[in-house]
Amino acid sequence: MEGASVTAFVTVQKIYYPLLCIMGIPANLFTFYMICFRKCGMSDTAIVYLSCLAIVDTFYLVWVILLDLTLTFWILQPFWHSHPMCGIMGFLQYGSLYSSSWIVVVFTIERYLVLRSTAAKQHFSQARVTRLTCVGIVLVSHLVSVPMAWINVVSPVNLTVNGENMTLPRCHYRDQAYTTIIVWIATFLSGGIPIALVIIFNYLIGYHLSRASNLFTKEERRVMHGRSTRGMLRRTILLLGTVSVAFVVLSLPRFVTYCILRTTYNTENFDRNDYSIPINVAGDLANMLQNLNSTTNFLLYCMVSRRFRRELVHVVTCKEKARELGSMLTHTTMKVFSVVDHKTMTSSDNRPVVLTNLKQTE
Repeated sequence: MEGASVTAFVTVQKIYYPLLCIMGIPANLFTFYMICFRKCGMSDTAIVYLSCLAIVDTFYLVWVILLDLTLTFWILQPFWHSHPMCGIMGFLQYGSLYSSSWIVVVFTIERYLVLRSTAAKQHFSQARVTRLTCVGIVLVSHLVSVPMAWINVVSPVNLTVNGENMTLPRCHYRDQAYTTIIVWIATFLSGGIPIALVIIFNYLIGYHLSRASNLFTKEERRVMHGRSTRGMLRRTILLLGTVSVAFVVLSLPRFVTYCILRTTYNTENFDRNDYSIPINVAGDLANMLQNLNSTTNFLLYCMVSRRFRRELVHVVTCKEKARELGSMLTHTTMKVFSVVDHKTMTSSDNRPVVLTNLKQTE
């Protein structure tokens, strides 16, 4: 890339990452509020999985985008270029990345098992089991990310800043054989394996739903559901496809470019900041897409969930208070002017009296 193009690309990243933080962190926290405290038409297990996903994505935005990438482009000497923060940042970043990826995977697998087995449906439909599962995913993800604290090392590096030569401590990649092995394992655990599992199980879910819809005739499906089941099936597959396609499309480029960087260009003298090398540009673009994945859930829910959109409108326009007041008045009116059918009451002469109708008098 030419000098002007390099400067423009760096400027785009300097604006892009702070913008992701400004938009993504509030969006994830608001999504957590909407899912947990509003009636968005989601099951108990879905509420637990998606709210946990919103929280771990928020931590990913803080550790990776705010404290790492944003400071890298805006501050000469970020705080994590020192020991022990150099290792701690790697541990926290990969812990949140693992958690986010595997919550999506486990939720997808759980939906498939619920469709296939009644026993699995009874087991996984319990919110307590789902909460324990999410806690287990987060704990195991951070346990597996402990070796990522060893892949970087702090050492003095000669830099030229504003025409002056200076020596500053830098947290950089440790050029060792075991480091390469750890990075390869982390690449597949955070990208390759989750992407493959999400694709496979979403295909199995769609295939199972398609087969189930063919067990009944069109008239039987209308009698059972009161409307076309094929329409419901298409919407369900569209929802699953939207979430899975977004995850795969935004995560796959980073997985591919990371594999290339750790094979062909995995040398000590390779300058990752040299944007005249096409793979460096492709790698940064892939990182930008990967990081966008942690901020898109709010938009996906708005796009595929009618109940989520309706509750969002109620919150933004403050219509909930009016609706609650109307519900309270309706409930009070119905309580006063309604009688349970065939309710038996006893009169003064001990003969049963049955009230079957009640008319309001003015």
